[in-house]
Amino acid sequence: MKVRFKYGIKTYTGTADEMTYGSYRNGSLCIGRKYVMPRTTTQNTSMGAKIKNLANVFGDCSTGYKDDLKVYAGKYQALVPAGKLAPTSFAIFVKMMFLFSKLDEGHVDLATVTHTDLQTLGGDIASIADAVENGYLPNVPDADELTADM
Repeated sequence: MKVRFKYGIKTYTGTADEMTYGSYRNGSLCIGRKYVMPRTTTQNTSMGAKIKNLANVFGDCSTGYKDDLKVYAGKYQALVPAGKLAPTSFAIFVKMMFLFSKLDEGHVDLATVTHTDLQTLGGDIASIADAVENGYLPNVPDADELTADM
């Protein structure tokens, strides 16, 4: 439904009072609809379990590895197109882990993998330099100097 606001407010985008509003036509039209809570799916549950576990694994990584990942994220920022947000060190870690799991299917389950498992199985991603060398992360300048172990 078309919406009109009081007090000179032309349009609004967001959710308020159990309604969702959207601004269209460069702010000249506002449409509102009743907010519907999305259903939780098995995909949501599966992804949540994986990300929660990866957050625990990331927390168990060495300080040197996390520092190297932050340095890598800073250098990776040059590869990100203008107007886009650069990923954080944790986002890069998650992306690397999903690729590692995909390429080594059957051996690595991201919902249950532990830091100890990665120290045993994860020779390809033991350091940022190893991950770049083995194709799990894009190459950035001086990536070969980021050698702190996980």
